[in-house]
Amino acid sequence: MSNEAPVTETEWTIRTAEGALFAKSWTPEATSAAPIILFHDSLGSVDLWRGFPQRLASETNRRVIAYDRLGFGRSDAHPGRLALDFVAAEARDSIPPLCEQLGISDFIACGHSVGGGMAVETAARHPERCRALVTIAAQAFVEDRTLAGIRDAKRDFQDPANVARLARYHGDKAQWVLDAWTETWLSPAFADWTLDRALSAVRCPVLALHGDRDEYGSSAHPERIAAGRGAARLLPDTGHVPHREREPLVLDAIRSFLSGR
Repeated sequence: MSNEAPVTETEWTIRTAEGALFAKSWTPEATSAAPIILFHDSLGSVDLWRGFPQRLASETNRRVIAYDRLGFGRSDAHPGRLALDFVAAEARDSIPPLCEQLGISDFIACGHSVGGGMAVETAARHPERCRALVTIAAQAFVEDRTLAGIRDAKRDFQDPANVARLARYHGDKAQWVLDAWTETWLSPAFADWTLDRALSAVRCPVLALHGDRDEYGSSAHPERIAAGRGAARLLPDTGHVPHREREPLVLDAIRSFLSGR
């Protein structure tokens, strides 16, 4: 990796029809390239990205924006249960006010796990604005391996200590966050969900990163996401969180992919 350039961190409150979203940006001193919008995973938040956004901003010399979805982290509580179209709804309901209030025109969509699906939906819904798409350990359909991993995690969260750790990031919304993940994905009504329709509408270049030991999805996911649209890259000896497990490799891959875009 290159030497890290200094970035400025700024926190934001994004007003939406459903509630207020917490957002944070990392801006290099001099950049004119399209910024990167980060979409977190099913248990994630801005804070759970840890140092990745800052380093991504420095490495790519692009502004990076991460936000807590409604019900997560420092955003307002969600008013009810997740709708079955929640992945597509994120592109419809959250991205327009985020872009408007932060002055974003063109952007790069980058998401981890289910956030990768939201990045796909965003690229599909806003083809005139999305310059490139990066997915990290994203799911493109409901796979048996995905459900098995979620069932294992649900058993682990029967330990109150694990829920307490989740509460460090989500406060009293922690149980809602957990249930929104496990009960939505394990619901028979969600079994037929796929990204196929959205993928058919993606017009920008695609990079799909995936760990070869990902417990929540096989290589079929990045292959489907990238097919005819870009490159699928399987990262060796890597699980479901490549940007934490193999951060230098992920940063280098994204920087190279975005070079000149």
